Amino acid sequence: MARTVSTAAHGSGAGNLKALRKDLEAKGVRFLLASYADIHGVPKAKMVPIDHLEQMMAGSELFTGAALDGVPQDVSEEEVSAHPDPASCKILPWKPDVAWFASNLWTRGKPFEACSRTILGRIMAQAAALGFEPKMGMEAEFFVLKDKPDGGFEPVSTRTRLDKSAYDAARLLDNMDWMGELVTMMNGFGWDVYSFDHEDGIGQFEVDFTYFNMTTMADNFAFFRMMAHEVARKHGYFATFMPKPYRDRAGSGAHFNISFADAKTGRNLFHDPADKRGCKLSKLGYQFIAGVLRHMPAICAMVAPTVNSYKRLVLRGSQSGFTWAPVFVCYGGNNRTNTLRIPLAGGRVELRAPDSACNPYLGAALVLAAGLEGIRKDLDPGEPHTENMYVKTEAELKKMGVGYLPQSLGEAIEAFEADPFTRQVFGPGMHKAWLDYKKAEWESYCYHVSDWELARYLKQY
Repeated sequence: MARTVSTAAHGSGAGNLKALRKDLEAKGVRFLLASYADIHGVPKAKMVPIDHLEQMMAGSELFTGAALDGVPQDVSEEEVSAHPDPASCKILPWKPDVAWFASNLWTRGKPFEACSRTILGRIMAQAAALGFEPKMGMEAEFFVLKDKPDGGFEPVSTRTRLDKSAYDAARLLDNMDWMGELVTMMNGFGWDVYSFDHEDGIGQFEVDFTYFNMTTMADNFAFFRMMAHEVARKHGYFATFMPKPYRDRAGSGAHFNISFADAKTGRNLFHDPADKRGCKLSKLGYQFIAGVLRHMPAICAMVAPTVNSYKRLVLRGSQSGFTWAPVFVCYGGNNRTNTLRIPLAGGRVELRAPDSACNPYLGAALVLAAGLEGIRKDLDPGEPHTENMYVKTEAELKKMGVGYLPQSLGEAIEAFEADPFTRQVFGPGMHKAWLDYKKAEWESYCYHVSDWELARYLKQY
């Protein structure tokens, strides 16, 4: 079972670090991971023996940024150093002599501007200055599959059943060896898993757990992906957070569920039972939505960051008919055909565009910054769409003023680059690094000759 660290303050002062070390040693920890997220949101780290905890917490572990994807440094520049957050400490349940720490990167004696966690921290500080504590939950969707001898892959459960596999009890039970272990680990961290199921894709699962402070949620999601990989591997399988591994099955989202708490009282500032629009959302919540809608095409590039992401964001392409994925720049109540949805109970906003491959820090930072702009500028999103947006004609959409999300990574990159807001949020270093990396990724895809092209054209002309 996963074990949390019970040090009272988890602060970085000498006394707190001494208590933290004592607590970790009592739990059998011998090694520490000073970890941070690269441009993909994937953990990178150095390992430190516990005798060097104090030095590690002070930034002793150095990394050559030029050796990493999207870290804007030249090989001649001073390295970045990981400054771990004591409050993020987690003992690895699959390797209990190791403790993991989420870190912010520093260089030249100050925070590194292009660090994913630092970027989110800057926007969180803006929210705090307004009296808000942003909260976020992420719906974790992913596939667990196994390799085939011929080099392909297949689901763990190979039962032949109906095409519509959503909520299939038999397939879920067939996967309970690894799933039960994963859920037990999550609950060991106090994540309060309240539901999990087999999703629409064969071998696809969703795990729903409690929400946290937005930075903590980003930490937890990055850690969750690492943990899911390890659990699946232990059982002879592999986990994939690729958004759409099957053409004719639903893809894996990572919906952001966002609310604001009053920083002093903890009261949910997005909740209003007397909402005249019927969504039980406050004016503040509507302002937040308006800001997100304003920058939605650019946001899409960050929360749906791969070529494969846009094979999920389509109207049809699933055995179940509609894909249930967002397609339009619009919002509504308890209506999954909108990109922004307000669930039935109100009090929060669900952004449905993010997928399971996103960098949770950068995605959250851009969404939060856009929402704060909507609040500062007192924007209004108009009336919610309660109808099935999937069946609207082009003429109807045009009359309503509803546009499309980007339909490819190339379109999303163009929207990101064209919106000056993105550079304000990320700073020039990360903005350029992200664009350079993603433009190269898109060009590589465009120049690739696929099996579809060979089958269609090789002997046609």
